[in-house]
Amino acid sequence: MSDSSAVKPCTGCERKLPLASFAGDKNRADRLQVRCRECVAEYGAARCRRRREAIGKQVREKMDIAQGHKLCRRCGEVKPHSEWHRIATASDGLSTRCRACRAVQGRAGHLERQYGMTEAERDEMISSQMGICTICLAAPAVHVDHCHETGRVRGVLCFNCNSAIGKMGDDPDTLRRAIAYLEGNAWKPTLVAPGVYQLPS
Repeated sequence: MSDSSAVKPCTGCERKLPLASFAGDKNRADRLQVRCRECVAEYGAARCRRRREAIGKQVREKMDIAQGHKLCRRCGEVKPHSEWHRIATASDGLSTRCRACRAVQGRAGHLERQYGMTEAERDEMISSQMGICTICLAAPAVHVDHCHETGRVRGVLCFNCNSAIGKMGDDPDTLRRAIAYLEGNAWKPTLVAPGVYQLPS
């Protein structure tokens, strides 16, 4: 394990920085790049700007961002490093999108993969239900419910109702018996022969 107090000089900015400030490079004797993450990121950004200028594309003006912060290219906000996921292989050690944007994109991807629908379609469905669960008619609609056999989306339910029908196997007969039970009409088996029971039809 490396000494957390160890430092290394950066060939770019010539500062002596902690080893964590350098990305990995397995081809180097110390397994670290010669330039710190900040210098590598700045060099990469400069190269990108030159490339875009060369092919006539618009180049964003370089922003003066405070140390310990980063600009999210998705939402356009400057946020502290604590708002980003760590990526060891990235030049600055951080994701290209902030945590919030990654979460939004992750939810959108889940809806598309799991249910074949967009966030706009889900929101429209929730709006058509007046924002409430279609079973209990009380709690907010937050969980997309679908048929496990056909994949067809049935509606958007609250957590409790979605869990309840799932635990009953999405079986209408089981749910009918549950309703009868709650109404005081428990479905009890009838003894038709020694050791042979029959459930009511």
